[in-house]
Amino acid sequence: MTAPAAPPPETRPVENPALDRFASAVVSLVPPLLLVAAVVFGWGGLLHWNDLVVFTVTYLLFGFGITVGFHRLLTHGSFKTHRWLRLTMAVLGSAAVEGPVIEWVATHRKHHRFSDEEGDPHSPHVGHGSGFRGALRGLFYAHIGWVFRDAEVADENRYAKDLLADPLMRRVDQLFLAWVVVGLLFPFALGWALTGTVVGGLTGMLWGGAVRIFVLHHVTFSVNSLCHFFGRQPYETGDHSRNLAWLALPTMGESWHNNHHAFPTSARHGLRRWELDGSGGVIWVLEKLGLAWDVVRISPARMAEKAA
Repeated sequence: MTAPAAPPPETRPVENPALDRFASAVVSLVPPLLLVAAVVFGWGGLLHWNDLVVFTVTYLLFGFGITVGFHRLLTHGSFKTHRWLRLTMAVLGSAAVEGPVIEWVATHRKHHRFSDEEGDPHSPHVGHGSGFRGALRGLFYAHIGWVFRDAEVADENRYAKDLLADPLMRRVDQLFLAWVVVGLLFPFALGWALTGTVVGGLTGMLWGGAVRIFVLHHVTFSVNSLCHFFGRQPYETGDHSRNLAWLALPTMGESWHNNHHAFPTSARHGLRRWELDGSGGVIWVLEKLGLAWDVVRISPARMAEKAA
């Protein structure tokens, strides 16, 4: 009788740690430098309505690619949709420059398994010491320090086996750099279309590319850091996940983080009527259009059971 196969490991080595850290540094440092340039240009009268349009369109388009696509659809299976829409969401999320889709999903699933315990990829509470300094170290690590972590990441064979088995998702993952380029060319094309000038395209790429990447990254990172440190805990989840109401609008509903950890597969993170959840609204619209089905909803009885 053969022994059962051992489960895949929790982590895998990064193929080229030095290159990975360099890429992380470029993505983390270049956008804020260009943001400074954007502010200077803005004060100099070079910020126009078309730049704000490009920023808003790209922020929402690629932001929902992360929140609706990477997170609620591909990580947690909060709803089902057509294959072409899964592909579209995966491409939009990839263009947000938060990492290849399969690695992103694996990392987030590992976060849920070890939330605020040893093994959590980005907890502000584990291994950072105590007191005020320990809290600051933990918040910095959970916000952006973990991006430069050691040379291991969540193993996709353990945490994203379903996506690895999907040839379409594997192809999207392999073409990550191409989607990043598309995410920069799109605001250039939109800026050019709105103004009819190359300068409009370049400022569109500045605001819809660099500035959008910077803002969207730090809004996303704030869920990892701030939403495990500040806010309310209406549900008992066994971790430090919290709801942070003022962050709900820029995160498109992701900051109802305690709600999410209580009910990870819920299509809505804002479980009460007043809890603003743009991503849940997008899924609702998709459902009404017949583009989403089997949408996971949490009954009032389940909410009452889980209430702290």
